[in-house]
Amino acid sequence: MTQQRTSLSPVVLNLRALPARALRVAAILSVLLASTALLAQSNAQQALDRFKSMVGTWEGKSPAGETSQVTYKLEAEGTAVMEDSHMASEDMLSMYYVDGDQLLMTHFCPSNNQPRMKATISPDRKTVSFDFLDATNLSSPQAGHMHRAVFLFSDPDHYSEEWTWKKGDKEIRMHFEMQRKK
Repeated sequence: MTQQRTSLSPVVLNLRALPARALRVAAILSVLLASTALLAQSNAQQALDRFKSMVGTWEGKSPAGETSQVTYKLEAEGTAVMEDSHMASEDMLSMYYVDGDQLLMTHFCPSNNQPRMKATISPDRKTVSFDFLDATNLSSPQAGHMHRAVFLFSDPDHYSEEWTWKKGDKEIRMHFEMQRKK
């Protein structure tokens, strides 16, 4: 049996042989591809970056005068943002993180369940709405749980948040206007 050998000769590109115009086109294409890669950062990652920019302590009030204090911290080498909330008389914890091309939040509630919510991000990225996806330790879909959270970003030092608690067919909304604590 004879062994057939094929030799592939490498193609060598002589850059000096290319006209200057072709080199300019190649340079422009390289810049465009690099720019596209930067712009391709997912909406989810850009929204998480918004939450990362909130690291620190915030204070707020509801229309009824209830107070809120929220502290944001980076966790897991910056891959998650932890929100430690003291709203009205309840302490809660939420984790914001990217899963593939979506922004998720897991909310650890005093009612001893952990709703997981998926974000919808407005085109201008000023509103991030989290809607119920599923939950751990929830005895039934009718049991009381946080069902929705909406964040509206005004500027680097102000935002509002509205949480919706759902039990059966009843919903209670809690709205807070938040300001960065200086």
